[in-house]
Amino acid sequence: MTQAVPLAHEATAGPVDELVAFLADRPLVVLTGAGLSTDSGIPDYRGPGAPDRRPMTYQEFLSGPAAQRRYWARSHLGWARMGRARPNAGHRALAALDPDLLITQNVDGLHEAAGSRRVVALHGRVADVVCLGCRRTTSRAALQERLDLLNADWTRRHADVAMRPDGDVALEETRDFVAPACDDCGGLLKPDVVFFGENVPATRVQRCYDAVDALPDSGGALLVAGSSLTVMSGLRFVKRAWRAGTPVAIVNRGATRGDALAAYKLETGCSEFLGALRDARSRLAV
Repeated sequence: MTQAVPLAHEATAGPVDELVAFLADRPLVVLTGAGLSTDSGIPDYRGPGAPDRRPMTYQEFLSGPAAQRRYWARSHLGWARMGRARPNAGHRALAALDPDLLITQNVDGLHEAAGSRRVVALHGRVADVVCLGCRRTTSRAALQERLDLLNADWTRRHADVAMRPDGDVALEETRDFVAPACDDCGGLLKPDVVFFGENVPATRVQRCYDAVDALPDSGGALLVAGSSLTVMSGLRFVKRAWRAGTPVAIVNRGATRGDALAAYKLETGCSEFLGALRDARSRLAV
């Protein structure tokens, strides 16, 4: 384990062009969070003005049929909206940048839809569903059709409820919702995402560690875009990079738990910054 070492210069809220110049010719690992998808109409958890939200935990989901109905009733409505979301300029800019690895804490699949190639979806993708009995994985689109048939009037009755960032909505009364079981074994269906209280699969974490660990030898940097780094799931990569002396740059509206470890902290829109960085790299490649 390398010892913690301070970076050569203190964190600064420098302008976009200063950070673009710093990153323009460096290998990059990029870590993204919910703030990157707000321009696609998906709200974030902890951005300025975001209301307090309490996602369902894994333990709560397993607690019984009432919790499972509540999850799927909300998610049924949220998916109908999240499923229509399209990549924004920030997603497209990151696809063009093609970093050594793109680590995303988002479950919306928009990086892949934008064309990013080397992606680790740290928390999985809400577009996939897994049976906790037989472990069969199926598409969320297919499940949505089943849910529509079982709950024909649900979407119309609850068209005005507010959407949340993890693909569900703000809805409390769900007793009359019908949640289907696995059509192979009758087991419990769960979105193939990491709930609060679950662990990220070790193979995903190790792939991310390997990419971060390679940055010192290549003169690269870790760029965080649109994450408050509130949970250790993402913050651990910032801490690992900092301990190795790798420059960390954070682009996020509002404070993050990694600010004290950042060589650069920029409070601006992710799409604006990533577009500028893409353009700078394009000019260098000519």
